[in-house]
Amino acid sequence: MSTVLVVGADKGIAHSISRQLHDRGEDVIAACLFDGADLAAAGITVEPGVDVTSQESVEALAARLSEKGVKLDAVFHVAGVMWLDEVGSLDYDLIREQIEINTLGPLRTIEAVRPLLNEGAKVGIVTSRVGSLGDNTSGGMYSYRISKAAANMVGLNLHHDLSKDGVSVLLLHPGMVATDLTKDFPGEHSYITPEQAAAGLIKNIDNLTPETSGRFQHSDGTFLQW
Repeated sequence: MSTVLVVGADKGIAHSISRQLHDRGEDVIAACLFDGADLAAAGITVEPGVDVTSQESVEALAARLSEKGVKLDAVFHVAGVMWLDEVGSLDYDLIREQIEINTLGPLRTIEAVRPLLNEGAKVGIVTSRVGSLGDNTSGGMYSYRISKAAANMVGLNLHHDLSKDGVSVLLLHPGMVATDLTKDFPGEHSYITPEQAAAGLIKNIDNLTPETSGRFQHSDGTFLQW
């Protein structure tokens, strides 16, 4: 049995990851912004009130886990937001907020829990194909693209640093998932469920090795360009 921290588990993909890992017998710690009552009712350990934009909050999470003697075999950092915008009507305060959550959130959290990672641990950071420079053929979505492209760099940097401690890092694209996050996404798309995305991302982390660390992978298993 592995001990897995899932960050942003209130709903959506991370909520499904928490439940699926728990159902297969893993020791899951669900870090939630709110109370995570339904997860707790299912027997999952919940750490409520975890705000990835707050240094104090994530350091307090790490301290609580350390006091309990927790050592982590895997981390899924899923917490994120998407607010759509276009050039000509950009709200720079919202851009900064999106970067704070989507980019600095995973860096802040992984840095805080780094001392708790076992040798051989695995870290998955959910970003988005929208943050791929090579895949951008349409423009638009400035703040979301910027925040996710920067999050990819965060993950790649963490790969180089954490691999020295035997920790593997993977950047994860969940696919087009039908959640509150994507309800206003432009265009026609074939959506998958949060449960389907979660199953794919779990499989990606299960199969992660030091040789495939530092890459960007779709929930369907294919590797993506930066």
